[in-house]
Amino acid sequence: MKKEQYDFNLECFNKPSLNAHKYIKQRTEELGFDMASDHASGALMRLLVSSKPNGRILELGTGTGAATAWLAEGLCPNSTLTTIDREDTYLKVAREALEDDKRIDFIVGDAIDYLKNQPEQSFDLIFADAEPGKYHYLEETLKLLKPGGLYIVDDMHPQEDWPEDHYPFAMGALNDLKAVKGVTKAGLSYSSGLIIMTPEYGNS
Repeated sequence: MKKEQYDFNLECFNKPSLNAHKYIKQRTEELGFDMASDHASGALMRLLVSSKPNGRILELGTGTGAATAWLAEGLCPNSTLTTIDREDTYLKVAREALEDDKRIDFIVGDAIDYLKNQPEQSFDLIFADAEPGKYHYLEETLKLLKPGGLYIVDDMHPQEDWPEDHYPFAMGALNDLKAVKGVTKAGLSYSSGLIIMTPEYGNS
C-alpha cells in the first residue's frame, strides 16, 4: 500500500459514549450559546477524570454541559462530580441531559460563594471554566486540590469570538497562571489551548 492509504486519524479515540452529548449539542445551538468546551478538550478530560478512581471532581462553569458530559464519562461508580453555574438557563440543559446520573450535583449559584465554604484538599480534579478559579480567585481554588490533584483550564488560545477587550484580560490570566508557585505545569497547544497543573510534592 502507498503511504497515503494508511489512516492515522486519532479521532477514533475521542468518540463520546453518552447520548447526552447529542441533546446538549442541539440545545446549545438553539440557545446560541457559544462558549461550550470542544470535543478534543472533552476527550482529554474524560481520560484525566478516569485516572481518579473514587474521586471528587469539581467543574466551575457548567454552561450547557458540553464538558460536564465528558467529565461524567470518566467517573467511576463511586466518584462524584459537582458542577456550578450562575446561569440557570444554561445549566438546566446539562441537568436535563444528565439527570439520571446521581453522581452529579448541579448547583445554580456563585462559584466564589461555593469555593469559600470548601475545606482545603477537597477535590481530585478541578476544571475551571468560569471567571472564579480561572481569571481570579486562583490561589484559593488551587488550595482545594488534594495531593496529586489536577487543575485544568481550557480556551487559553485566542478564540474567534473574543472581543477586542478580552485579549488583555486573557493575557493577564495567562500571566497569573505562569506565576503560580508550588505546582508542576503543562501548557498544551492542543484543542483550544489547555493548561494543567498539579501540586508539587510537599506543597499540597
